[in-house]
Amino acid sequence: GKTFTLAHLAARLVQQLVGDRAFDVSQPSEVLVVTFTNAAVNSFQARISRILREHYSALSPFVGYRVRTLHGLAHDIVRDRPSLVGLADDFAILDERLALDAQRASVVERLAVWRDRLSNYFDPEIEPRSIRSRVEQELPDLVNGVIKRAKDLRLGPDELQQMLQDVDGDERFELLRFAADVYADYQRSLAYRGAVDFDDLVRLALEALQRDEQYLRRLRNRWPYLLEDEAQDSSLLQERMLQLLSDRRNWVRV
Repeated sequence: GKTFTLAHLAARLVQQLVGDRAFDVSQPSEVLVVTFTNAAVNSFQARISRILREHYSALSPFVGYRVRTLHGLAHDIVRDRPSLVGLADDFAILDERLALDAQRASVVERLAVWRDRLSNYFDPEIEPRSIRSRVEQELPDLVNGVIKRAKDLRLGPDELQQMLQDVDGDERFELLRFAADVYADYQRSLAYRGAVDFDDLVRLALEALQRDEQYLRRLRNRWPYLLEDEAQDSSLLQERMLQLLSDRRNWVRV
């Protein structure tokens, strides 16, 4: 299968990079493998190290490659140069559960004011007593999807709200207006905590690479080969990050 093939390719490229030479710890060149989940990272590391032991016994099975999730790679880039994107050295990362909790709290708080404006979206076949629980259950997930998509398009809450002013009065966009307000609440809560979420990490990593050409060049030299597994799951920003890192060369997408 594809994982088998990609792991063997990674091992062969490690052999080309390292060969019989001593591994230069000060300026290492590595094969970078990116995938989507932590479980896949562990699987790739185990496969590559086993292939190196079995087929390239002269090499160490633990050097010459790095396996990261896409969010883990973005974190490495931002953590290395946080000042490039206006973050403090001790910035925090809000995990997915806490991010959803913060968004859900804002949704529930705003519903009291927005309920009438959102009534056009309610199914008339549902009993009114059931609507509240259904809305509080389903609306946070929908809003979370809007926020993720806005961040993937590099749209902050202020920009999204500004765009919605162009269709002011159009009831078809009430749900999006509601989501934009929750988005603004959520970003303020992140700023108050001195934190970013996983989607912010990818956006900020891309900004860091675009702002410092010397830093980008150093990373390109460090990772001359880039192998991407589960590429269908990559977001638009994640794909752009890998385009920059690879300079569109030696980039394998599976």
